[in-house]
Amino acid sequence: MDYFPVFFNLKGQECLVVGAGDIAARKIELLARAGAKITVISKEISAVVAAMQASHSLVIQQASFVPGDLKQFRLIISATDNIETNKLVAQTASEQGIPVNVVDNPGLSSFIFPAIVDRSPIIIAVSSGGAAPVLARLLRAKIESVIPPAYGRLASLAEKFRDRVKQHIKIAPQRRIFWENVFQGNIAEQVFSDNEHSAEQLLNQTLTNYDGTVNNGEVYLIGAGPGAADLLTFRALRLLQQADVIVYDRLVSPEIIDLARRDAEKIYVGKQRQNHALPQVSINQLLADLAKAGKRVARLKGGDPFIFGRGGEEIETLMAQGIHFQVVPGITAASGCASYAGIPLTHRDHAQSCVFVTGHLKDDCVNLNWTQLALPNQTVVIYMGLIGLEQICQSLIAHGSAKDLPIALIQQGTTDNQKVITGTLETLPALVADQTIKAPTLIIIGTVVSLHDKLKWFGEAD
Repeated sequence: MDYFPVFFNLKGQECLVVGAGDIAARKIELLARAGAKITVISKEISAVVAAMQASHSLVIQQASFVPGDLKQFRLIISATDNIETNKLVAQTASEQGIPVNVVDNPGLSSFIFPAIVDRSPIIIAVSSGGAAPVLARLLRAKIESVIPPAYGRLASLAEKFRDRVKQHIKIAPQRRIFWENVFQGNIAEQVFSDNEHSAEQLLNQTLTNYDGTVNNGEVYLIGAGPGAADLLTFRALRLLQQADVIVYDRLVSPEIIDLARRDAEKIYVGKQRQNHALPQVSINQLLADLAKAGKRVARLKGGDPFIFGRGGEEIETLMAQGIHFQVVPGITAASGCASYAGIPLTHRDHAQSCVFVTGHLKDDCVNLNWTQLALPNQTVVIYMGLIGLEQICQSLIAHGSAKDLPIALIQQGTTDNQKVITGTLETLPALVADQTIKAPTLIIIGTVVSLHDKLKWFGEAD
């Protein structure tokens, strides 16, 4: 982060604004809404600022700024059109350790103003670090449209009950679940419907009837997709953000892990060739044990959990032990990577069927139904086939596939590190051997690969 986001409590605090034009007036208005005591220093005072003097109890000094003007101010804003004055204010504030903002000059500022969505007591700040303030304002407008003012009233209702809930529900994880149910259930709907009295009665009744029973947790088996975080489904994102524990695989990108709650426990159970962080049987039992302890567990798997993800094995264990679970499908690696590489898996001129197989080596061999895979007019997608690539190509040729049959290897599809290497069954192994390839990879075989050069649309890493 270029800037660390913080929120100042300025109620009753002395703040200084240097300058008294239209821009200064907008900053004065913000400070006044935060309850600050505001002093304005400027040689010229605009009519707009002068009109604010009474309504905001401004202390106005009609004079040029001098370093001696800085006393015990909590925060300083310089909003003049004189660069020398702005520099002097910034330098003096820095020497005295006072946070300072020079409007439209991040280089002279120790803090910057974000675009603000005010749903008090909910405050949302959006900042581009000064790189693109117009974009920050556009994002603020999007947020404004999806978060109605009623969220502020909902937060005020929660504040009213906060101490009572804390006294009544002693265990922090149980309190969090209680509040999540409040914010996503009928109580919140009553607030959104402008029926706050009913919402308060319902919340009071819900708290009174809460018996502290610790229920078993739940497991969310979530397909994390092929890599890009914005390919998650809405349900996947919602469940990920309410989970207490995240159990994730090697193929789940850091960007997706970052979408989880900051306080969620994160457990890595990824598998690499000859290096399994945890055996599958142990993973199955881990999920069950966490749920029995009352945890809500997000089990994140790359792609879709039921396509080479062993999701079926995991939910068999959960069902056998009576643990509630949900399965959230994800965009498969095959579908996502092929789409981002511009290679349609089916095409009426090339392939009328598509086969998914795993190229995982067993006893240093790739054991597949080569006769079936060598049939024409189909697309073959091979997961985990990088190590066995040469064997795969040789075996297909040996079972009747043409040496010039197109084949593609896709590295880290759908991400900024995506790379697509195309060739034929005869040439691709040598092409790949000359490059540094980073897992995960996917192999696509069939004449549909010939469409890549024409249909590719997603930028590839150099």
